[in-house]
Amino acid sequence: MRRFSSYGPVNTQLHYFVPREKLIEKACLQLMGETPEQGGHYITVWAPRQCGKSWVMNKTMWKLAENENFHVLKLELEHLKTTEDKDRIASNIAEEITKYLGLKNPGVRNMDELRLVFENKLLDKPLILILDEFDALTEEAISGLAGVFRNIYNNRRNDPNPSHKKEYLLHGIALIGVRSVLGIENVKGSPFNVQRSLHIPKLTYEETCSMFFQYEQESGQKVKQEVIDLVFNETQGQPGLVSWFGELLTEGYDRYVPDTKSPISKKNFEKIYAAAVHVLPNNNILNIISKAKQEPYKGLVIELFKTSEKISFRYDEPRINFLYMNGVIDCEEAGNDYTIRFSCPFVQKRLFNYFSFELFRYMGKLLEPFEDTSDTITETGLNITNLMRRYERHLKKNREWMFQDAPRRKDLRIYEAVFHFNLYEFINSFLANKKAKVWPEFPTGNGKIDLMIQYAGKLYGLELKSYTDDSDFRISLQQAARYGKTLKLDLIWLVEFVEYIPEGYREKYEQEYHDKESGVVVKPVFVATGE
Repeated sequence: MRRFSSYGPVNTQLHYFVPREKLIEKACLQLMGETPEQGGHYITVWAPRQCGKSWVMNKTMWKLAENENFHVLKLELEHLKTTEDKDRIASNIAEEITKYLGLKNPGVRNMDELRLVFENKLLDKPLILILDEFDALTEEAISGLAGVFRNIYNNRRNDPNPSHKKEYLLHGIALIGVRSVLGIENVKGSPFNVQRSLHIPKLTYEETCSMFFQYEQESGQKVKQEVIDLVFNETQGQPGLVSWFGELLTEGYDRYVPDTKSPISKKNFEKIYAAAVHVLPNNNILNIISKAKQEPYKGLVIELFKTSEKISFRYDEPRINFLYMNGVIDCEEAGNDYTIRFSCPFVQKRLFNYFSFELFRYMGKLLEPFEDTSDTITETGLNITNLMRRYERHLKKNREWMFQDAPRRKDLRIYEAVFHFNLYEFINSFLANKKAKVWPEFPTGNGKIDLMIQYAGKLYGLELKSYTDDSDFRISLQQAARYGKTLKLDLIWLVEFVEYIPEGYREKYEQEYHDKESGVVVKPVFVATGE
């Protein structure tokens, strides 16, 4: 029986997979060319990590290799990522090409001489070359290689002979990486301006379902549809994460052995999901966190957690491009508007947890000895309004030292999301050892944040917002009511962060809102941040 595999190229004999035949056909057409006699295209193949780039291009290579009129070769370049000498890289590539094709090495010593490998004096038939992990090379090497390929391409385009009789027999080339080698980080501009781009998209909902249907057919174990829906909603079809959740659900991990005789249920998903969020390592997620916490990208990532407004997506903005190419963010389209969103709720949750703990792993002294907390917590439930009052007092008392090193915008004001991180850690600390569960939810994938609290058999929903004006506040009340309905809650809290609250305004704005359409009651509560 096959299994789910979340690391490395998929083996179709051993692992569940999605055929992606149309994508492979497109790659073949690009490399072979619409009119092969005239030559193929020089393309880049890109997507964030673990999206199936290498697998798609392996399948493309095998399909192209069926044509005996071409050499088809795929080289791995990751081992050259620490090599700074571009001439040494060129020499290594030339050596590997001639070795695998059984040709005489022309003795390439530098980047300029790499063209010798592709001359018709050496090659006996056109070559389609695939270079994996191309963007792992140094910028100087990328620029040099792209320049060589561009010159060969232009020479072939001006050569009237058919492809197999041209001076250079580099028929087509694919450069695989997490970005499309557009030269955005090269101050001299892009040297590879003839390339096309093949983007490897995430799995669709139907493709995600098909992987679990394959498992059901081979194992005989039912996977409830709501579980598959949860996997897709949390991962948005990111192939590596879909397969990772598939692994955890069907094989478990060291602390969890799944029951293969019963259908895989929502309860099973919640078990492995909690572990995936808090304790289980995943190379893809660790890589995303490592990119998100780097400067100058960290500030933008934290800003994405803000709830007041969306941020426009601009592909040519270096920070946005970097985060997009590395799977941290994605582009959300609404009509003619394009805005930034996190790549998926699971990634957003892992980043929220990371930054919350990084910034506020110590919250200071929350309670005095023998302090009475019965106004906030009892054996039967929580008083959320009083919990927020406690937080506001704690914030006022400890703000100076807690936020001393907090990330700030250019105007030196603290990022909006930092207060959300702080509240999350405060609630976690306050409810520690109380048999309570606290977790964030991100229903839209952009700045909208909700905190959920499970305590004494009850679920409490807190929608976090930053107050801007009265009209926005009224809209927030309605949105909170609709969200409460999706959670099947009769009551939900709207927590509004604001710099200060003038005397009398708290009483005016903290009135219960009864939403007639949903039947949900919204309790607003304001938190003064003191900025």
